[in-house]
Amino acid sequence: KANRLKAGGLNLVMDSQGSARFACGGIGSDESSAMRAAMKQYPLSLLFAQPGGDYLADVDVSIRQADSATVLAMRAAGPGCLIELPAGRYNVDATSGGVRKSQAVHVGSAPATADFRF
Repeated sequence: KANRLKAGGLNLVMDSQGSARFACGGIGSDESSAMRAAMKQYPLSLLFAQPGGDYLADVDVSIRQADSATVLAMRAAGPGCLIELPAGRYNVDATSGGVRKSQAVHVGSAPATADFRF
């Protein structure tokens, strides 16, 4: 089920997959600033960039629980993603240009961010 995320100037489609809800975007300076401002409202945020700081989109993302059950698999349509997940420990895999990187995150009382540089 998809609905719209309208916060801080953002107008993105919020998609659902199992217990996860997510929206990706951040293309253009206005949308990028609004995404960064909205990050503190979401349990998990993902950022994708090149080593020099240029943003990346079309990154394949897989989020797994500690027991390896995949809770979200998607392609990020922008350099930033806002994700709602139940509290717990997760492994985030991101793949761009054939390169895969992983980070462990804890979703809990404070917002978490995973920053991937390719």
